[in-house]
Amino acid sequence: MAKQLKPTAMVTGIVRFSYVNVFTPKAFNENDTPKYNVSILIPKSDTETIQMVKSCIQQALQEGIGKLGGSIPKVWKDPLRDGDTDGPDDEAYEGHYFLNASSTRAPGAVKKVAGKAVKMDEDEFYSGCYGLASINFYAFNVKNKGIACGLNNIMKTDDGERLGGGGASAAEDFGLEESEGEDFL
Repeated sequence: MAKQLKPTAMVTGIVRFSYVNVFTPKAFNENDTPKYNVSILIPKSDTETIQMVKSCIQQALQEGIGKLGGSIPKVWKDPLRDGDTDGPDDEAYEGHYFLNASSTRAPGAVKKVAGKAVKMDEDEFYSGCYGLASINFYAFNVKNKGIACGLNNIMKTDDGERLGGGGASAAEDFGLEESEGEDFL
């Protein structure tokens, strides 16, 4: 169930995560500031989350009029995109809307254990898992104008099939059973 935090901030309903980069910031171009980022896949059936995202975007447009040049531009970059038409050539995006969320600050990355937030290890959160995302929207006017999606925090709720080929384990590749200990001999 989606939750409104502020007029331009919210927590999504259950989403799927892709292109996960939430533990180490990465710069996509040489002169870019390194950022944490993730692609958030929202099922088209989750109309509550989608409507809340659209409402936050509209509020961010209104609040950002000054930054956008005094009025809402006729053409602006919308962070909510349709995975069926605008997504990468990836079947995981089919039937979903998606947002690319980023931040220069490391997001809180937790899982729920016995009703408490427990910090996740890096190997627990991966492209393909499911969870909730705390995000915010804001106007930008650099090279072009639009609304960006900021990444605040994430919470893993369920495992999912790894996206991007995640790869087999070494034991699987070599046709061996997994070992629990360090039995070398």
